[in-house]
Amino acid sequence: MLETNGLVLLVDDSEDDALLIQRAFGRSKSNPAIQWITNGNDATLYMCGHRQYSDRTRYPLPSLVLLDLKLPVKNGFEVLRWLRSYSAFAPIPIIVLSDCSDPRIIRRAYELGANSFLRKPQTEELRRQVVELLREYWFGMNVTAPAEPLEKSSI
Repeated sequence: MLETNGLVLLVDDSEDDALLIQRAFGRSKSNPAIQWITNGNDATLYMCGHRQYSDRTRYPLPSLVLLDLKLPVKNGFEVLRWLRSYSAFAPIPIIVLSDCSDPRIIRRAYELGANSFLRKPQTEELRRQVVELLREYWFGMNVTAPAEPLEKSSI
C-alpha cells in the first residue's frame, strides 16, 4: 500500500483548481501533504531533485502524482512521457486530472503511462468524492513498491 499520509504532487497551472483540490484533501480523513507545482519543467526538476528541489527532506518523492495536461513550459504529455521513461518512477501512480473529454487525448494519456484519467471535478461535492476515492483506492487499497530517487548521473 502507499504511505497513508504520503505526499501528493499536484501539477496544475490553475491556482483556482489547485486551491480547490488542496482544500478537498484538507477536509479528507487522511489529509496528505500536497506539493503544488505550476509547470511541467518544475515537475521534472522536482522529481529528479534538481535545483530548488534538491533537499529530499523538504521535497520528498511523492506517493501519488495528480497531473494536468495543459501546462506551461512542458505540457502534461511531456511530463508523463518523461516520468515513465525512468524505471525509478514506475511505482508512482500518475492520475491525469483534465477538463478534456476528447477520446484521442484520453487514449494518448494512457499510452504514455497514466494510471487513471479523471475529469476535473467542478463542484465541491464532486471534488470531495474524487479526493475520498483517490485516498481510499490509491492510499488504502493499491499495493506498490517504493519509488527510488534517480541517480544524478542517470539524468
